[in-house]
Amino acid sequence: MEEIQDFTIIDENKIIDVVMTAGRILLESGAETYRVEDTMARIATSYGLENTHSFVTSTAIIFSLNDRTNTRLIRIDERTTDLEKISLTNQISRKIANNELTIDEAKSELIHLHHASLQFPFWLKVLAAAIASACFLPMFGGKQAEVIPSFIAGGVGYLTMSLVHNTIRIKFFTEFISSLIIATIATISVNFFIGVNLSLITIASVMPLVPGVLITNAIRDLMAGQLLAGISKGVEAALTAFAIGAGVAIVLLLS
Repeated sequence: MEEIQDFTIIDENKIIDVVMTAGRILLESGAETYRVEDTMARIATSYGLENTHSFVTSTAIIFSLNDRTNTRLIRIDERTTDLEKISLTNQISRKIANNELTIDEAKSELIHLHHASLQFPFWLKVLAAAIASACFLPMFGGKQAEVIPSFIAGGVGYLTMSLVHNTIRIKFFTEFISSLIIATIATISVNFFIGVNLSLITIASVMPLVPGVLITNAIRDLMAGQLLAGISKGVEAALTAFAIGAGVAIVLLLS
């Protein structure tokens, strides 16, 4: 009887490991809070754990069994946007729901996915930010003469954000410094390009810094009833927007 009970406890711990790892990958990759909780509940149910409870915020994941004392907590310190990891985690979740993966197989795949680096090369992300800035320009009525400074400012701004974030992990500060650099480049470009519009270059170049995904997730979480997560993400997005605006405003006031 004791051997059966020990096996059950070990089995539950493995299931909880799988559930927590899946939730951690999703939250760190930028998934909505309600999606994280739903995926965790589905995985637990697929492996036979009923009446489970999960509580997810922007910085923590708590999972508990209804009639057990086994409760887990994971703190999330770093969040990014990685849609590929979200998609792969959902694929693993569907395999679990279809009884295609054992507990050990699911745990192995999730751990491998968690440690995998699926991000694009750094130089490519900088180039993409530069191209995106140049492509945003026509949407705001920019002219051909403003494409090059927007390209340069957008790329350098994203590069600055990444380098500063690796040194000082304060999102508000990194966004502020990046927008400061972008506005400085835009101001300098006015002195070298005839007919260049300072406002259009600045607006187009800061677009890669705008927290669009964060704003969308905040709205979706609020609509799903996740008030705490939705409000916290909304405040984070507002502070990010304020940091961008503050950096640009300082340069414009000093120029």
